[in-house]
Amino acid sequence: MQNSERIKALFNQSIQTKVESLPLLSQPISDAADLIVSRLLNGNKILSCGNGGSAGDAQHFSSEMLNRFERERPGLPAIALTTDSSTVTSIANDYDYSLIFSRQIEALGHPNDVLLAISTSGNSSNVNYAAQSAHEREMAIVALTGRDGGELGKLLTHGDVEIRVPSDVTARIQETHLLIIHCLCDLVDQQLLGS
Repeated sequence: MQNSERIKALFNQSIQTKVESLPLLSQPISDAADLIVSRLLNGNKILSCGNGGSAGDAQHFSSEMLNRFERERPGLPAIALTTDSSTVTSIANDYDYSLIFSRQIEALGHPNDVLLAISTSGNSSNVNYAAQSAHEREMAIVALTGRDGGELGKLLTHGDVEIRVPSDVTARIQETHLLIIHCLCDLVDQQLLGS
């Protein structure tokens, strides 16, 4: 297969995943945006976490909230738990890598805050411990997952929102997660700022 054919196939796979996701995910995305907006309006914040590409997505979301998305507005309180390398490595060294996010939530999370937990498989132990700590802090969870939702999907309770991409391919899940993040940012701005 020539490069151009391979590229076309990858584009088409990505497009098809998004097309198949739309009817399944539009309501959970809307529910997640409503949850985030209601918590922000009540003075709460959003903590986000993930590993690898999902860590990048957590930081991407946080930057869109703190700075701006496509419209001028005041910054919104969001913290990516993936960015402080001294904190992450000290927790991993002194305790365990699986606790790098939950320890931060224990210190920074407050009732009615939101955790944006991102895991393509739903089986990342550190993200799942973060979800457990968030519940202990009476926080709500918005989970971006894929495949069958994994253990993260099973940890969610009433008031949480799972946005599960219907794919088993990590790259396709991550590509769709980024679109979902942009949808959330757009809906937050729309609800806060109007048309």
